[in-house]
Amino acid sequence: MKIIVFGGTGSIGRLVVEQALERGHEVTVFTRNTASVVEEQKRLTVVEGSVFEIGDVAPAIEGHDAVVVTLGNGSKGAVRSKGTATIVAAMRQVGVRRLIVQSTLGVGDSWENLDFVWKRVMFGFLLRRAYVDHVEQERVTRDSGLDWTIARPAAFVDGPRTGRYLLGFGPRDAKTSLKIARADVADFVVSQLTDNAWLGQTPALAYEAR
Repeated sequence: MKIIVFGGTGSIGRLVVEQALERGHEVTVFTRNTASVVEEQKRLTVVEGSVFEIGDVAPAIEGHDAVVVTLGNGSKGAVRSKGTATIVAAMRQVGVRRLIVQSTLGVGDSWENLDFVWKRVMFGFLLRRAYVDHVEQERVTRDSGLDWTIARPAAFVDGPRTGRYLLGFGPRDAKTSLKIARADVADFVVSQLTDNAWLGQTPALAYEAR
C-alpha cells in the first residue's frame, strides 16, 4: 500500500513511518522541512510543503491509497485541526478516501475514561488549547465524508511495541493505566491500513491497569 504521513517527523509519526516500512508499505512523509527526515530508505519519499496550503497538500496526496495524520503542536493548539481541514479538502479534491487520524483519549465520549488529574488539571488547564484543537480535529474528520478511523491513545510513554493493549474500551469496560507506549500507538495506526474493522469509529488505546 502507498501511504502518506502528515506529522511523520513527530514522536508518533516517526514510528508510524518506521513500522509501515517494516511491513512493506511505500511511505511518503509530508514535512515543512525535509532536513528533519535524516535517514534515506527504500520505499520512502519526502515531500516538503505547508500543511495549511492545499496547493502543497493535494499534489502530495494524489496517487496514495491512504492518509495518516499524526500532527502535533504541543500545548499550543491549532495545527491539528487546521492542518486536518486542509488534508480533508485535498483528499476530496484528488479522490483519496482512507484517512487515519491520531487524536487523544478524553475527546467526546471517552472523556469519562479520564481521571480527575487529566480532566481538571491537564485538559482543564495545562493542555486546554491542545484539547480544544483535538476536539475540532475530530469534528473535521467525522464530517469529512471520507473512510476515517480516529485513534484515541492515552498518555504517551516510552517503551517497546508489544501489540498488547486495550482497544475500543469504554469507561465501564476496563480499568486502564491511562498510558500507552508510542510504539504501540503506531502499531495500531499502521494496522488500520489493512483492516477496516474500526472504520468510522473512535477506538481508545491504553494499557490495562496493574
